[in-house]
Amino acid sequence: MRVVIATPLEDELVARLRQVDERLDVGFEADLLPTPRYPSDHAGDERFERTPEQEARFTKLVEGAEVVLGFPGETPGGLAWVVRTARGLRFLQGTFAGAGQQLRAAELTDDELARVAIASTAGIHATPLAEWSMFGILAFTKGLPRLLADKADRNWAEHYPTQELPGKTLLVVGLGEIGREVARLAEAFGMRVTGVRRSDGPDRLRELVPQADAIVVALPLTDETRGLVDRDLIASMRKGAIFVNVGRGAVVDEDALVEALQSKHLLGAALDVFAEEPLPASSPLWTLDNVIVSPHTAALSVKENERVVERFAENLRRYLAGEELLGRVRTDVFY
Repeated sequence: MRVVIATPLEDELVARLRQVDERLDVGFEADLLPTPRYPSDHAGDERFERTPEQEARFTKLVEGAEVVLGFPGETPGGLAWVVRTARGLRFLQGTFAGAGQQLRAAELTDDELARVAIASTAGIHATPLAEWSMFGILAFTKGLPRLLADKADRNWAEHYPTQELPGKTLLVVGLGEIGREVARLAEAFGMRVTGVRRSDGPDRLRELVPQADAIVVALPLTDETRGLVDRDLIASMRKGAIFVNVGRGAVVDEDALVEALQSKHLLGAALDVFAEEPLPASSPLWTLDNVIVSPHTAALSVKENERVVERFAENLRRYLAGEELLGRVRTDVFY
């Protein structure tokens, strides 16, 4: 079975995939792929261009694949190109959790969607995203904005007390692997943790939000979740609450969130995702001192490629055995 690696990957990880099963013929040609800009960079240097000879070699490599890991540029166009170039393709493993959004944007035909099983790596980023969520909660609980302001002013302030996490209530919105890991870490800090799943519905969410001292959103973007954290829900949040979003920006009414932060109704927000990315220079979020802005990088880790390969190796075993793939994208909801 021909397996093609179409994303930059370390040689030792390629070797690990070749050892998964003796039936696998793993194709990988590093010179046909862009140079990673940082550890676990799947898209690679944007300035990379193949020569006509290299392009012909890459096309030939992909054409014969039954299974492919990654796709050029991590773009919808790159995904569509792989599916249409490899006419015998049956399984495409994405390298990131949001592969469903790329699949929707690729606008494949019904026949193409039926022919190729596409899997995301949903869940493999639980550790870095949960750690980043706790970083955001701790930053505002311990007064990071004041510390930074005092440092900038060289102000040795009078002593003052800070808040503690034990006994405070955390609401986790989205109880997939990321949400469950957030809950585990929060409990280790002594927090009382509540949570809602997508299946619980908006009424349960509206019931729990006013009780929370901190809220972490870890939801994917679907038609069901788009705009779920709306103006009314934000208004119902406890005064002085901390808001963290490591899911998707369009889940939240960003204008309403900005207003709640400007008025100090919310103590602070740690945001890794936004309604529009890159975040426009005109956004008030850049200048609010009670907001931490991360450029959708909280999931990135030096260990990511290793985790991607672990997931892909398990899915290769499942594919060979005719079993359900982990993280297979549902084409009715693209998640």
